[in-house]
Amino acid sequence: MTSRYKDILYDIEDGVARVTINRPQVLNAFTQDTLDEIEHAIDTAEADRRIGVLVLTGAGERAFCAGGDVNWEATGGLNGVRYELGRQIVNCSKPVIARVNGYAIGGGNHLQYFCDITVAAEHAVFGQNGPRVGSPASGHIVSHAANIIGHKRAREMWLTCRRYSARQMLDWGLINAVVPYAELDAEVRRFADDMLALSPTCLRLIKASFRQQMEPILALDMNDFVRQLKPDYYETGEQAEGAAAFLEKRKPDFSRWR
Repeated sequence: MTSRYKDILYDIEDGVARVTINRPQVLNAFTQDTLDEIEHAIDTAEADRRIGVLVLTGAGERAFCAGGDVNWEATGGLNGVRYELGRQIVNCSKPVIARVNGYAIGGGNHLQYFCDITVAAEHAVFGQNGPRVGSPASGHIVSHAANIIGHKRAREMWLTCRRYSARQMLDWGLINAVVPYAELDAEVRRFADDMLALSPTCLRLIKASFRQQMEPILALDMNDFVRQLKPDYYETGEQAEGAAAFLEKRKPDFSRWR
């Protein structure tokens, strides 16, 4: 089942499809190719009647997903990027569980909070990273955080880029469960089995009902915001400074763009 993919693994077991970002050398950070492969895998699982639940995770013990691969971003990867995973997870008629096995940073964090359920290992770390590296996250991928944890918490997370423990995120309501890493798979399986025992049509109706409440924010696209607020953003050097500072392991200097 995995041979068709380069950046991910796709496996099926007892009614559950597992999509694993398989780039542990970069903390499972993604490129456009990775995003395209995840989208394809989710569409495959959606169409497969053997599958009742999807699980998204990352390879290894260090990271779920560290967001966009900064080497890819530094070479212009964000200019015209197509990111539809949040919408796709919301539109998927089957429940999606995030199995967070380590860092869930930037794109990895908002990937997990678009999932229906998040189960995290105790050592998992959460937070946003876009403003640190000049990555212009906006639209629904930002605003949905307020639906989950409220505006004050969501604004803190996005505007400060602080890091948070799994226990903190459980207290905030961003995730559903925290367990020792050795128990992570068993806890994910318990959630999956609970949902597999239920009426699939009722689950589809429930997901569609939650999606209806999200309609206004799902219309907000990241690229539209960039085009409206700063159409020349990628030509100004601001994004390049953020990416270069990250790769050079120094603090970025964004003062000239204030």
